Amino acid sequence: MAILVTGGAGYIGSHTVVELLNAKKDVIIVDDLSNAKVLVLKRLETITGKKIPFYKVDLKHKAQLDAIFAAHSIESVIHFAGYKAVGESVSNPLKYYENNLLTTINLLDTMKKYHVNHLVFSSSATVYGEPTSMPIYESSPVGGTTNPYGTTKLMNEMIIQDFVKVHPGFKAVLLRYFNPIGAHASGLIGEDPQGIPNNLMPYITQVAIGLRSSLSVFGQDYPTVDGTGVRDYIHVVDLAKGHLAALDHIHSLEPISIFNLGTGKGTSVLQLVAAFEKASQRNISYTIAPRRPGDIPVSYANCDKALHALQWRTTKTIEDACVDSWNWQSKNPKGYN
Repeated sequence: MAILVTGGAGYIGSHTVVELLNAKKDVIIVDDLSNAKVLVLKRLETITGKKIPFYKVDLKHKAQLDAIFAAHSIESVIHFAGYKAVGESVSNPLKYYENNLLTTINLLDTMKKYHVNHLVFSSSATVYGEPTSMPIYESSPVGGTTNPYGTTKLMNEMIIQDFVKVHPGFKAVLLRYFNPIGAHASGLIGEDPQGIPNNLMPYITQVAIGLRSSLSVFGQDYPTVDGTGVRDYIHVVDLAKGHLAALDHIHSLEPISIFNLGTGKGTSVLQLVAAFEKASQRNISYTIAPRRPGDIPVSYANCDKALHALQWRTTKTIEDACVDSWNWQSKNPKGYN
């Protein structure tokens, strides 16, 4: 029995595949490679020593998805596939609604047809919108999302929950990520954004390697330790292990279970820059830019629920993530190209 990983060639998906294979799980990867490179598959084989079945399939094409389920004995699905660029979602919202929702609908319908009853869904802390208090708990209000990307995550959560209500025996775990950073210690896989990075760490590493001249720090007048925004940065390997924990405990969970995956600690933009400078021995040039609309001053998780129900906690530090991010970028100056 295999675990189907949609979007398994992507940043978080590829690291999760490594952890699954390390745990002796059988894995099948489905990815349309719209935000990933085929080279990732060879890198995964190098890391794990295992050949991984792969299908280049767009989940919007239901017949192709159906053929994969017909050909394999699948016991559970981890669903990463989806567009994820916040800025693009603002400028082209219909693209995001069509892709991110239809792929989930097709996946659920196909799982129902083949009696595959366990799903782990890649959600996001963006579903909390603009929280009024910290830390953020799973019981904190959701909604008020600030961009279409975040709205698709929230809508997908609602679609999955409604599906579970009418399909007894089906179980879904919704994992709300905070801010993934870092890379595999080998330096073979890591975050390789297309175009201008949407996330802070790859922007920092690209400045360090000389691909960009300086980092823009959006806002220095927030009510935080140094005036810059504070986020909960989690090492991608810790995040990947959270998916393995969710699968390992899914039998004992409620039909719908929601977990925050973060460190429970906040780190400011300038604190992350300083940690990276120490790890890389590189100076990171930055300029202060105006606040971005929709950015909130502080966001960090309470992860007690995942500790109690999944026996999961983070083990890697911000410093570990900076070392691994620099190792990835320095070994791959232009990413997978």
